[in-house]
Order: sequence, then C-alpha cells, then structure tokens
Amino acid sequence: MGAHVLGSNSSGNSSEAGSVLPGHLVLLLSVLMVTLVVVVVAGNALVIMAFVVDKTLRNQSNYFFLNLAISDFLVGAFCIPVYIPYNLTGRWMLGKGLCKMWLIMDYLLCTASVFNIVLISYDRFLSVTRAVKYRAQRNMTRLAVFKMVAVWVLAFLLYGPAIIFWEFIVGQSIVPPHECYAEFYFTWYFLLSASTFEFFTPFVSVAFFNFSIYLNIQHRNKDGGACVEVDATPQRAGKKQRDGRVWSVFFMKTRKVSCSEPTAISAVIKDDDALSPSFNRNPDAAQISMQREELSPDSRNSRSSQHMAPDRRTHRWRLSRDKKIAKSLAIIVCTFGICWAPYTLLMIIRAACSGTCVANYWYEITFWLLWLNSAINPFLYPLCHSSFRRAFSKILCPKRQSIQPQIGVQSC
Repeated sequence: MGAHVLGSNSSGNSSEAGSVLPGHLVLLLSVLMVTLVVVVVAGNALVIMAFVVDKTLRNQSNYFFLNLAISDFLVGAFCIPVYIPYNLTGRWMLGKGLCKMWLIMDYLLCTASVFNIVLISYDRFLSVTRAVKYRAQRNMTRLAVFKMVAVWVLAFLLYGPAIIFWEFIVGQSIVPPHECYAEFYFTWYFLLSASTFEFFTPFVSVAFFNFSIYLNIQHRNKDGGACVEVDATPQRAGKKQRDGRVWSVFFMKTRKVSCSEPTAISAVIKDDDALSPSFNRNPDAAQISMQREELSPDSRNSRSSQHMAPDRRTHRWRLSRDKKIAKSLAIIVCTFGICWAPYTLLMIIRAACSGTCVANYWYEITFWLLWLNSAINPFLYPLCHSSFRRAFSKILCPKRQSIQPQIGVQSC
C-alpha cells in the first residue's frame, strides 16, 4: 500500500531532486534498493516454495500466509524494480500507460498485503477465542479461498478505479510529462478517506484482536486450576450381573476437552487431534477402548483422576500455544504501526498543504518503510511457526533432512 501512495508522492519528490544526487549517494541508494529487492523476493519466494514441497502446510490458516507472501513477492519482483530508476533519475521514461499499470499494481499489492495481515490476525483471534467453531471450519478450503479472493477484490476497489478514471471524471490530468503519480496525489480528503480503510481501520482491528487474545489468556490463567472435563461420552453401555457384582462395559473415545471449551462438542473435537502433540503419539487418536470396571465409588474416583492429568497437560499446551500467538500478534501490531503510520500521516499532511510543508527526503524515508514491511513479513509470520520452519529446513538443508528426519528444524 505504501508503495502505491509513495509511488505517487515520491515520484514527485524524485523528479524534483533525483537528478542532482551526488554519484556516491546514487551508488549507495542503488545498493540499498537492490538489497531490499533481493530480501523481499527471496524471503517470500521461500514461503511460496514451502507450500510446494510440504503438503502438510495446506490448511486454512497457512493459505492466508501464502496469500500474503504472493502479494509481498510481487512488490519485490515488480513494483520496487520499476520504481528504482525513476527514483534515481527523477524521470519516468516508460510512458503513461505503463505508469498507470505500475500505480495500479503498487496500490493493489500494498493494500492486499495490509488486508492479508488483518485476515491472518483475525484467523489467529478465532483460533484462540472461538476454538470450537474454528476447528469445525479449519478444513473448509472453499471458505479460505473465498476470503483470499475477497482480499484482492477489496484491495483493487480501494484505489484501482480512482487511478483509472480520476482524470476522466475531473476532465484533465495534473500529472506532468515524465512523471508518474496518481491524479489524486494532492486531494487530501480522498487520501484521508482511503487511508481510513487502508491503515487506520486495519491497525485498530489488529490491535483489537491482539487485546482480545490477551484478555482471553488472562482469564484462562486465572482459571488455570479449574478442572478439565472429559469428552469421552459413552457411546454404548451395557450392564451385566455376575456373582452379585455389577460390571459395566464402556465404548468411549479417548479424546479430552480443555477447560476453555464446552464439554458437549465431542463430534467437533475429534477432528482436532492433530493440534495436540500429547495425542499425536497415539496413531489411534479416536480409538475405541473397552473398559470393564466395577461400578463402585472408589472405581469411579480412580477413573476420574486418571483422566484429569492428560486433560491438564492439554490445557497447559493450548495455553502455551495461545501465549505464543499473542506475542506474535503484539509484534505484528508494533511492526505494522512503525512501517505504516509515518507514511500515512505525512501523505495526508503533504496533500493538505500541496507538498510545501513536508521535506521530500522525509516522505521518501516513510515511503520506503512501507516496502520494508514486505521484507519483514516473511520473517515475522511463517518463521514464528514450527511447521514452516520444518518446510524451510527441507528446502535449505535437504541432505540433513534425509539423514536426520526425526529432527524438526535444522539450522544451516
């Protein structure tokens, strides 16, 4: 998103001062820009390749990471390389048609990157605060694809039509020859309205999701000692009389439910076995076991106490997982704010004063901060998840993986 707006603004900035830069400064800027391109392209390409080599990553949550990686990859592969010569020379030499195409792509990709961040944060929010409903829908690929497509459609509608039709509605173009920026470059009320959907609303949303997760974890910490109920509802029970004693035969599922979940959800929870490592060790996660026990108070108490320990372990594991999610979202909020807030504010101020109250170099710095976010995202999101780290290890260290397949993550 930043690229699109800064493309316009910085284009104007570049044209004013780009050609008078000293040679050594031009060289330094070129090296920095090319380095950023390499980091953005390589980092996001690694995320995309992870989906190719590791089929276990193909679930709803990770598809949103893929969507983010695609938008950020195209920022590094198309938007930044096209902008570099314009930034260094101060002249757009690719024609008006390619200028509009570049502006559309720049605004679209940066906006899609922001909307994907919101979608990922919302998905993490549901996984913590609406755990039962989330697990019931986590394998609904069509729903995930619909959300991914919606991100791109909304991102295009925010700026695309304005870039294409603004000059026809106004009746003339304000963009001089050999420059490339959007026609609404100095229209502060449009930029303020668009920024509300592009930055302010996403930032508040991500902050809200993070705060809600924090409150949820705090509540569960206070109730940490509360017992966890067994989700092993008897599916079939029969009583037999033998030697004056009553025996009961139970056929039950071995899956448990944590304190944070209702007990009447066995049909849903059985699909969540893959989430808990304590149950992955058993290849028959939903196995049916027959227990024959004497129906006495002592026997029932013994059975109950045996079920409590694994349930508490499951609760502690989920609580630990959710704390990691909360920390990663806190980093997301801070990084997103640092990269986007300076540019958004300066863009609106600059438009309001027709570019006379903000120095060009300050605008350029905030503009590049937006693209820097695309370089940070592949490290900020997938690398926080062990499943992605294992996939990266397969790509970067294939020999070590074949020699030591039991080790989840290898360091190269």
